[in-house]
Amino acid sequence: MASVAAHAQEWRYYPEYGDDPDGGYAARRYWRQAPPDYRDYRRSDRDYDYRDDRYDYYDDEDGDFPPPPRSQRRASIDREAIAPQLTPGPKDDRRAGLAKSPIPRMIVPFSGYEPGTIVISTKEKRLYLVLNDGTALKYGIGVGKQGFAWKGTQTISRKAEWPDWTPPKEMIARRPELPDHMDGGLNSPLGARALYLGSTLYRIHGTNEPNSIGKAVSSGCIRMANPDVMDLYGRVGVGTKVVVL
Repeated sequence: MASVAAHAQEWRYYPEYGDDPDGGYAARRYWRQAPPDYRDYRRSDRDYDYRDDRYDYYDDEDGDFPPPPRSQRRASIDREAIAPQLTPGPKDDRRAGLAKSPIPRMIVPFSGYEPGTIVISTKEKRLYLVLNDGTALKYGIGVGKQGFAWKGTQTISRKAEWPDWTPPKEMIARRPELPDHMDGGLNSPLGARALYLGSTLYRIHGTNEPNSIGKAVSSGCIRMANPDVMDLYGRVGVGTKVVVL
């Protein structure tokens, strides 16, 4: 009799099962055990699977888990893209000033625009800050690559030192390996300073890749070497007119 009781305890006999095909015996129910402590683990993209739990006893019914992060580090469809730095680095004006442009800035004769206007020649890959004596301060820049160049007139709507960078969804679609957000720093693609153009996504900003100056490499923004954008930043204010040719 003791052996029968032990056998019933092991198989958890349930009288209400009656004449079931298994003879009134039920296999062990995993759901009767304590649920696993899976809250300390990162939630995976697949459904939670605990001991072949096909009925989702341990699913997140309360919705108290944050959504899984967007998958990063996937391959970019842009074959010329450079692998991004995922840490922003320090905010150091002195070190930023060492990454000089391969195109030195200079004062040149210039006319046809009001003093204080910024004129950007996409074809020349140069930016001109018009002065009040018939001259302009000329800087080398990087411009939008084929398919991303644009023309028009905007005004500087905001200025920022060591700006944070949030790639737009269109850029993430092309380059899924990019971070969702990056604080300002030496490794940030926006460099040491940024001048925001109206309500557009475009900016005049620094870069941690001074060798890209003089080339068509950006997604529409105007790149300047960090020493140059820091110099321009100190010369212009919010409301400055920007003409892109």
